[in-house]
Amino acid sequence: MRITLRLIVSLVVVLSLAASLFAWYQVRSERARLSEEIDRRASILAESLQETVEPLLTERAISRLQKAVERFTKRERLAGVAVYTPAGEALAVTPQISSKLQDAPALVGQAFKTGSAQGKFMTIGGKMTHVYALPLSRGESPTEALMIVHDTDYIHTRLSYIWRYNFLRLFVQALLISLTTLLIVRWSIVGPIANMAEWLKKVRLGEAAGPFTLMKTDLFDPLSTEISHMTKSLFMARATAEEEARLRAQAESLWTPERLKEHVRTRLNDRPIFVVSNREPYSHIRKGKSIECIVPASGLITAMEPVLLACGGTWIAHGSGDADSVVVDAHNAIRVPPDEPRYTLKRVWLTKEEENGYYYGFANEGLWPLCHIAHTRPIFRVEDWAYYQTVNEKFSRSILEDIEGTDVPYILIQDYHFALLPRMIKHERPDARIALFWHIPWPNPESFGICPWQKDIVQGMLGADLLGFHTQFHCNNFLDTVDRALESRIDWEHFSATHEAHTTWVKPFPISIAFTDAPPLSHHEKPEVPSKDAIWKDLGVSAQLLGVGVDRLDYTKGILERFRGIERFLEKYPEYQGKFTFVELGAPSRTLIKRYHDLVADIEAMANRINWRLQSGTWKPIVLLKKHHSHEEIFPFYKNADVCLVTSLHDGMNLVAKEYVAARDDEQGVLILSPFTGASRELRDALIVSPYDIEQMADAIKQALEMEPEEQKARMKRMREIVKDHNVYRWAAELIAGLAQIRLEEGEKKS
Repeated sequence: MRITLRLIVSLVVVLSLAASLFAWYQVRSERARLSEEIDRRASILAESLQETVEPLLTERAISRLQKAVERFTKRERLAGVAVYTPAGEALAVTPQISSKLQDAPALVGQAFKTGSAQGKFMTIGGKMTHVYALPLSRGESPTEALMIVHDTDYIHTRLSYIWRYNFLRLFVQALLISLTTLLIVRWSIVGPIANMAEWLKKVRLGEAAGPFTLMKTDLFDPLSTEISHMTKSLFMARATAEEEARLRAQAESLWTPERLKEHVRTRLNDRPIFVVSNREPYSHIRKGKSIECIVPASGLITAMEPVLLACGGTWIAHGSGDADSVVVDAHNAIRVPPDEPRYTLKRVWLTKEEENGYYYGFANEGLWPLCHIAHTRPIFRVEDWAYYQTVNEKFSRSILEDIEGTDVPYILIQDYHFALLPRMIKHERPDARIALFWHIPWPNPESFGICPWQKDIVQGMLGADLLGFHTQFHCNNFLDTVDRALESRIDWEHFSATHEAHTTWVKPFPISIAFTDAPPLSHHEKPEVPSKDAIWKDLGVSAQLLGVGVDRLDYTKGILERFRGIERFLEKYPEYQGKFTFVELGAPSRTLIKRYHDLVADIEAMANRINWRLQSGTWKPIVLLKKHHSHEEIFPFYKNADVCLVTSLHDGMNLVAKEYVAARDDEQGVLILSPFTGASRELRDALIVSPYDIEQMADAIKQALEMEPEEQKARMKRMREIVKDHNVYRWAAELIAGLAQIRLEEGEKKS
C-alpha cells in the first residue's frame, strides 16, 4: 500500500509541476496579449478624442471641453479621461477619477518631456488601471496632454479563469491516473505479491498444504522459479530440524521452541493446549479513529507467550481493551500475534462491577497481599468474594465451550485469579487434565488462615491434577495449609494431596524467560542499541554510571527501600555524586486501588526529595520514568546498566532479574538481588542483599560499581548459563510432562 501511495503521489506531483508550468506559460502569454491589446485600444481612443479636444483647447472653451471628455467615459472599460497643462493643472477631468487624483500622474510628465505617447499599468485609488498619456501640441512643443484611464479588472478575471481551468483539468487527470494506477498495481502487482507473501508465511509456519504458482508473466517468472527452489529447501530443512529435535527429546540439551513443539506433540498426542489467565497477551485499544494492538505489561505474558508461539493452542483471557470486542469473530476469538498468527486468543467479557469485585477487590486487595509478606493488610469483602466466584464460573463456561468435542483436553490455568476454576472444570469434565500454576508466593498456613474462604480456595485448587509453584518452599507451605484446612491425605514423600478421592500433585517449576542459543542476526539485520551516552542525552542528565530498575509500581517490589539504599549510597560514598544515576522504569499498576495510588505518590515524593537534596547542575541521582515500557524500550537500559537492582520484599520469581542477565551478552554488569525472590535460588552469582538492610544495599551498590571486569564476566557467564539451561521452554516442557505423566499413572491405577 505504501509503494502504491508513493507511486500515486509521485505521479500527481510530476503532473502538478507540468500543469503549473503550462498554466504559468499560458498566463504569461495571455497577460502580454491583453496588455498589448489595451495599449492599442487606448492609443486609438486617444487619437479619436484628440480630434475633438484640440479645437476646444484652441478656443479655450473649458466648459465644453469638460462635457466632451465626460461623454467619452461611457465607453466599455474606460475609467476616466483628463486633460493637463505642462504645469500639471487639470483643465478637464471626468468625475470618476477626479477624487482619486490629487496631482497629475508622473506618466503625464514623461509624455511632455519625451513628446511622445506613454502607456503604463499603475494603481489609482487602490485599484490597478492602465494609463495612457498623449501629448497635444499646437506648435513645436506640447501645450497640453490627454490622459486615458482604463479599468483592468477584466485582465485579472481572465488570468484567474486560466489558472482555475488548468487546475480543474489537473484534478480530473490526477483522479483518472490515480484510479488507473491503483487498478493496475492491485491486479498486476499487489495481488500476486500478497498471495506470495501469504504463501511464504504459511511455509515459514509449517502450514502450507501444496505448491504455489504465481502469475505467469515476464515480471514474475524469475521470482516464481526462485521461490519454488527456496520452499523446497525450507521443507527439507524443517524436516531435518524436527528429526533432530525428536532424537534429542530424551537428552540433556538446550530447550528451544522447536524442541518444545516436538515434545508437546509427542507427549500430548497432538491434543491442543488451553491456557487460561486474567491478563490477555494482546489488547486492542482505540487511538483516535484507528485501532492499535498493544502488549500489556506482565511477567506472566513474558513467560507464557513463547510457549503458545512454539506449540499453538488457545489462550482464554479477560478482554479488557476498549476495542477488543470490535476485532473478534462470532466466537469472541482472534488469531494472534497480529503479524504472525500462531495461536487463538479467546476473550471473556466482564462487567465493570465484576472486574472491580473479582480483580481489584478479592484478587488484588485480598489474595495478593495475603500471599505476599509485604506488610500490607489484606481486605476481604463478601461482595468481592461473590464476584470472584461469578467470574470463575464465567470462565469455566467459556472453557467448557471451547473444549467440547476435545478428547482429554489439557488446560494450563494461570495464577491466583482462578483458584476456584480447576474444581469447576473437573466437575463437568473429569477427563480434562488440568494444571494450575501459582505465579505468586504461598504463605505459611497461619498467614493464609486469616482468609474467611480458605477452605473454598484450597478445595478449588485441589481440582487440578498438577499444582505448580516457583519454589519447593511454596509447595511445602501449600501442603501444610491443606493439612490444616481440609480432611485430606498428604503424601510428603511424593508431594501430593488426596481430597475426595482425587489426587493433586504439588511440584516446583521455576519459571523463566525465552532465552536460547539461537544464532545472532547477521550484521546488517542487527538493530542498533542506543549507547549509554545516547540514553543520558535522551534523559537530559549528565552522568557516567547507570543503575536500572524495572518494575510494576507495586508495594511488593521494594522500590521505596531501593531509593533509600541509593540515597544512603550517595551519602556514604559522596565521590559517586555527579557520576551515578539510577533510572527506574516504573509501570503504573492497579491505580484504582487506593494502596497503589498512594504508593505511586510516595515513590514520586521520595524521588523528588532525594533529587532536590542531592542533584547539582545537569546531574540527578534518580530518574523516574513512570509509564508502560515495551521490551524494545527497556532493552537499551538492560544492555548499558552497570548495575541492576531487584529488591522485592516478597516475590514468586521476578523475571526482571533473568531478563537483565539474558540481555548481557557482553558478560558485564552486576545484578543486585533480594533473597525474597524465587530468582535468588538460581542466580547465586548475583549480590544477594536484603531490601530492609539499607546499609548493606548501599555497600552492595559500591561493590557492584567497583567490581573488576573479570569478576563481572565470571559471575555473569555462570548466571547466563543457568538462565539459558532453565529457560521457559524447559519450564513448559517439565510442566506438560508432569501433567502427561499423571495421566499415565492414573491409567495404570485403573487398570
